Amino acid sequence: MKRVLLKLSGEALAGSKKTGFDEPTVTKVAYQVKQLIDQGIEVGIVIGGGNFWRGRSSENIDRTKADQIGMLATVMNCIYVSEIFRSVGMETQVYTPFACGAFTELFSKDKVLAGFKKGVVSFLAGGTGHPYFSTDTATVLRAIEIEADIILLAKSIDGVYDSDPKSNPDAKKYDKISIQEVIDQKLGVVDMAASILCMENKMPMLVFGLNEENSIVDTVNGKLKGTTVTVE
Repeated sequence: MKRVLLKLSGEALAGSKKTGFDEPTVTKVAYQVKQLIDQGIEVGIVIGGGNFWRGRSSENIDRTKADQIGMLATVMNCIYVSEIFRSVGMETQVYTPFACGAFTELFSKDKVLAGFKKGVVSFLAGGTGHPYFSTDTATVLRAIEIEADIILLAKSIDGVYDSDPKSNPDAKKYDKISIQEVIDQKLGVVDMAASILCMENKMPMLVFGLNEENSIVDTVNGKLKGTTVTVE
């Protein structure tokens, strides 16, 4: 595993507060990613915006405008998390698919790959830049574009279940499941557009709980306690 795309849930970064940032949580993530960089692994990161804004947060706002607010929420998250990463000794760059003045750089595959060679962690903010596409879809799209070996899906739950473990205490957790089964059973690991993109481009995923101790490093080093989503 040489190059990974790590997707972080905005809600997971908020910790027990459920909104905004929880710095101790983000700092733990930073130290784990630094271990990956020190191992020579190249890391791209996409962060959701759910700690600030959910796509359907208001029924009074036009869908396109609501999605634009969500995109900006991911930019704020990436700028913040990028700075925490820098504070523990990493080089970072935040990219967006639209101009944000001097805050970010425009996304370019060539720039991202050049940064990887120098050990730079690339934050891929702003979703796809278009409404009606989630950060799930942006995650898979960017993973394919930067030729990642795998997507690391760090969530608030510790894997893929046959039903919602929050509402069903008897929910069954999968150790391994194919993306086709995820689609057929509508398990919602990522949304349907992202699932189909994964399947068509053979992009596997490892799904695990962000809040478990050392879960990112363990997952990359073959000690996955979550679920492998296969694409063969």
